[in-house]
Amino acid sequence: MDKGASAASLPGMRAFSHPDQMRHTPRFFLQRGQLRPNFEIPARAEALLAGLARLGITPETAAAPDRAAIEAVHAPDYVSFLETAHATWQTLPNPGDEVVGNTHATGDALANGGRRPTGIIGQAGWYTADTSCPIGAGTWEASFAAAGVALAAAAEAASGRQAYGLCRPPGHHAYRARAGGHCYFNNAAIAVAALRRAGAARVAVLDIDSHHGNGTQGLFWEDGTVLTVSVHGDPSNYYPFFTGYAEETGAGAGAGANRNLPMPAGTGDADWLGAVANGIAAAREFGAEALVVSLGFDASEHEPLGLLKVTADGFARAGADIAALRLPTAIIQEGGYNVEVMGSLLERFLTGWGEG
Repeated sequence: MDKGASAASLPGMRAFSHPDQMRHTPRFFLQRGQLRPNFEIPARAEALLAGLARLGITPETAAAPDRAAIEAVHAPDYVSFLETAHATWQTLPNPGDEVVGNTHATGDALANGGRRPTGIIGQAGWYTADTSCPIGAGTWEASFAAAGVALAAAAEAASGRQAYGLCRPPGHHAYRARAGGHCYFNNAAIAVAALRRAGAARVAVLDIDSHHGNGTQGLFWEDGTVLTVSVHGDPSNYYPFFTGYAEETGAGAGAGANRNLPMPAGTGDADWLGAVANGIAAAREFGAEALVVSLGFDASEHEPLGLLKVTADGFARAGADIAALRLPTAIIQEGGYNVEVMGSLLERFLTGWGEG
């Protein structure tokens, strides 16, 4: 962190990033039956870096992750698929530039003995939930680097501090062995696992991205040592559509440790902050020893894929309110796709954090 006024307002806040995260340059995005330019572009990271610079924060380059730390969350065969998928895809006759499945493993197929195909076309559908996670020439490198960023932020939290991880691609839609919604490795879950290994008996995840953190929910569905709270747009007509409802509360040892707080379309600061406050209260009641914040800016009123109407003031207030938990925290970047405003929203959130 540079010396200056921002250092006073954000004491001890370190940030991490990695240049390889720019290597993921997806072009494919299917929206309402039309091919459109992908929203998850390197300019997102550039905007966030600019926001950090205005705060006087220079992110440190995270070390490459230990593959075992990734495989503590993700199935080894899935990790290997992401590593090799693009090169294998290029051996097909007349391949496209990106790996995109044209069929996906459905719940019915899995319930009736569905199995992993041997060919790359079938594997693309086996290991991806939808068409919004194309795998290009640099996707593996970027995703691998993002996992390292999450681990660096988690290491700071494990030392009793707070840190921001500029993770790109985002991660909260990724399951143990399935990509989806622009996400490949679940960076927040990787941070949680690292905190648990470091000795935190109970970890809370507070996800304020506007889309339900379905992958994070799935990964900790039966884990009573991890509280997952997601504040998001009503999924009845919003991605990921199939999960994110209030009645989903976990199972087995994790029963009661998952809380979804869906918000109706058009929700603004007051009700959104009220839901965030409920999540904060849940983390306090849970007795969390460490916190992972899945920070998305797609709840912004200016979001191109948005459903909610949160203002910059709302994000600043959220930062202050969450910081008041006074927990060791890894802030993990998730979504937000308006590159014109997301840097300033990060600036406001972290400034609020410093005042919390």
